[in-house]
This record gives sequence, structure tokens and C-alpha cells, in this order.
Amino acid sequence: MKHMIDRRSFLKSGGTVLAGSVLASGLVARGSSASRPSRPNVLFIMTDQQFAEAMSCRMGRQLIHTPAMDSLAATGMVFTRAYTPNPLCMPARGSIFTGYYPHETGVTRNVQVKQDPVERPCMGTYFRQAGYETAYYGKWHLCFDQKDVEAHGFEKRQDPADKMRDPDGRTTDSTVHFLQQKHEKPFLLVASFLNPHNICEYARGQELPCGPIGATPPPDECPPVPANLAIPADEPDTMTMMRKGYHASSLFPVGDFTSDKWRQVRWAYYRMIEKVDAEIGRVLAALRQAGLEEQTVIIFTADHGECAGAHRFNQKTVLYEESVRVPFIVSQKGVTQPGTCDRLVNIGLDILPTMLDFAGLEWPKKPAGHSLKPPACGMPVTQWRDHLILENHMDQAGPVGDLRPSVQGRLVRTDRYKYCIFDQGQRRESLVDLQADPGELKELARDPGHRQVLLQHRALLAQFAREHNDSLATSMLADNVPPRPFRHDPSEASAAQRARKAGKRPKAGDRP
Repeated sequence: MKHMIDRRSFLKSGGTVLAGSVLASGLVARGSSASRPSRPNVLFIMTDQQFAEAMSCRMGRQLIHTPAMDSLAATGMVFTRAYTPNPLCMPARGSIFTGYYPHETGVTRNVQVKQDPVERPCMGTYFRQAGYETAYYGKWHLCFDQKDVEAHGFEKRQDPADKMRDPDGRTTDSTVHFLQQKHEKPFLLVASFLNPHNICEYARGQELPCGPIGATPPPDECPPVPANLAIPADEPDTMTMMRKGYHASSLFPVGDFTSDKWRQVRWAYYRMIEKVDAEIGRVLAALRQAGLEEQTVIIFTADHGECAGAHRFNQKTVLYEESVRVPFIVSQKGVTQPGTCDRLVNIGLDILPTMLDFAGLEWPKKPAGHSLKPPACGMPVTQWRDHLILENHMDQAGPVGDLRPSVQGRLVRTDRYKYCIFDQGQRRESLVDLQADPGELKELARDPGHRQVLLQHRALLAQFAREHNDSLATSMLADNVPPRPFRHDPSEASAAQRARKAGKRPKAGDRP
């Protein structure tokens, strides 16, 4: 029997989590016991900045080899159309760990926005209230005070004062140690890795926080450039402006990269994915050695993707597929059905309800997520969403003349098409046919033959804005989408920029 997690219990307790009140709160599923784990453990593995196809189970082994990720795919369901709610670390994680859209959490940039643990409880809180042991190791980047267990619910965490080198190795060591302990209760365990985020430092010629990857070979021994290296014809001037702004920033020094240099970037990127895959392999080996493999549902994803040269961008924040589409696998040996699923997934909305469904707990009705347990287990699914809404805030640009552009956008993804709209620009809409043009090289927003498709996607966004109180989306669509001049944003864009202004070197987890 499933039990609803009641938000009123949080309000009555002033928003605190009372570990001793699990039975009274009605959060323990029938048949469970405080002395034995009758419900599955949940292991949540997340990499940082990995695009969807960057696994050998998807690309083949010619360019990359990821045996650990492949092993999850061999026993689980690979969701091939999974998207981040916002292609930037803190907005994505704020959504993933609460189940709300970024505009609802208020986290749209890499800037701390304090969260109300009553109105938007964190993942750890749900499971701690339900009698689970909770642990989180690795990169944090959540808008909850890491020291405040009552706010986020994760009882065991890595010491944030631990400044050893190789953060991913440290994350693995902590995760493996946890798995080697005796557990009287089922657990929620988060292993949050930094790589392949080190590709940011590689592009800047900096030391790699997670350690070296070997000498870069000559270009002719590296992977080919992406098929969509070219800048799209007739792209929105919004994206032209943002490309100029990013290339004007020392954070994105790729504006003059040649095809040969992009080939070397992609070689390095794949090595970083292999490096983090080896860490994941250590975690999975420890899970097997502890005899917990069949008792544990494993969810694997990344917070967002990486352009790696697509349209001459590196990093993220933009709404191109390489930036917004992420790997996503749900695996429990003997329970999930191996295969692929092309249902539209928003990892910010769908991860929490999926975890709670496997644990036998009900997901509150207010957030808009869907449990992926039925499709992951091969069960019939009668209803599913026919479109996704994603968000972004591109605010890490350098100056373009007297302007430092900072632009927000919305994306509507339907089965075939992808529509984007931005809050600034003369031509601030985009429409592409992902079926005919998966590389997003042909712009259709101003094509008379696709006018009806454009209007249909505008209507979907307008409906979303009404239902989810998205005033920015409403404003973007107002008055039939007229041109809007670019505005100067004087605010500091990120922790990295603030650190540079203060003459400090930003921490690895703060750099974009």
C-alpha cells in the first residue's frame, strides 16, 4: 500500500524533519520494519556536464568506452529523450532535488536562492521522513545549507571542509565506505560526480581538478568535429549575440578554435567521461560485493549536457540539444526491463516521483512530474505528456561593445519539433524539425510553411505559463512576440565572476 507524503506534517512541525516520528507521520509503507530493509534501496548517480549520447552503449566503442554506464544500460531502461530542466548546475539540481521547475524554485542561475524546506522539500527529506537512511557524497551545488540536515534531509554527507585533490575519487571513496557498512534500514544514497565538467578547465588551458587525462594526441588521431559545428543559418539574433558574449569572456575562450582544436576538445571530453565511468564502476562493484545489487534501484543521469563544439559553443546554458539532453538510465537487476524508451522526460520533474514510486511512496500532487517506474519495468503506460517545457538563463557572457548580454529563454519540445523563445532580440524565436534536422542547422521560425506549427508551440507555452504561473513566459509571448532590444544586465553573473572580481580563484564546483 502506498502512503501520501503530507505537506501539512511539515507545516505543523515548523518545517523540521523529526527522525523519531516516522511511524506517526504515516510515511512507512505497509509490511516494512525498522529492523530490516523490505523496500528497495535507491542509488542516485549523477555526473556533471555529460551529453546524452556520450556513452559507448549509445555511440559504440570506437571513440569512447564506458563499461560501468553500459552495465546499467544492460540491466535497465535507457530513456533516449531525457532533458534537463535548465542547462546549468544550480538551476538543474534545484529542480531535480525538489521536483519543481526552476522558475518556481527561483534558481535560474548559479546563484544561491534560499529554499523553503516546507513548501519545496528536498529529496533527502522525503526519504528521511519515510524511514530511509540518507547519504549524499560529492558535488553539492544545492540551495540548501549543507550543514542543515533538517532542511535537506541527508544525514550523512562529505565534509565540505575536505579540500583534497581529486574530488571524484573522494566521492567514490565515501560512497564505497557507505556501501560497506551494515544497514538496518533501506537507504537513499547520492553519488554526485564532477567530471566531465573538467572540460571547462581543459578549454581554458587550466589544471584539471580531477587529475590528468594524458597527453592530447595530434588532431588527426582525435574524434571528428561534430556534424553541426557550423553556426545555423538565419539563427535568432539572440543566439548570435550570446555567442559573441560568451566568446568575449575568459570563461569561454573558444571563439577562434579551429576544427583541429575542437577535435582535441572532444578527445579530452571523452577521456573525462571514461575517467568518471571508472569511478562509477568502483561504486557498482562495491554494491555487488555488499550483496545489494538486486535490492537497489539505480538512477543514473547528468545535471546537463555539453556542447563540445556544436554551433561553436562549449559548455552549457544554451538550448541546443547537446546542452539540454542528458543520459538517463533506470536500472534494478531483475526488476527493470532492459531496452530503450523514447518518452519525453524532464529529469527535474520526474526523478523524485520515480524514486518514491519504487519505494512505495506517493508523490504529492502539486508538482507536475511523472513516475518512470512503469515504462522502466515494461508495464503499460496509458497516458504520458506530449511535450516538455525547459528554461534557461544565459548570463555568463562577457561584454559586447557597451553591453553585457543576459538573456532568458523557454523551450517547448514536442515529438517532432523544438520551439525556443527569448526575452530579448529582434528575431527571438526559433523552430527546428528535429526529425529532419537533428543537428538544428535549419531555422523554420520565419518559414511561412511552418507558421501553424509555430503558433501551436506558442499556444503550448502560453498554456504552461498560465498553469505554472510563469510570468516571464507570458511576457515573452505578449503582443504577438514583437522585437525587443537587448538590455544591459549590470548584475554579476556567477560565483566565478564574483571571485575573479575579488581577486580569488573560484572553487572547481563554482566555475561554469
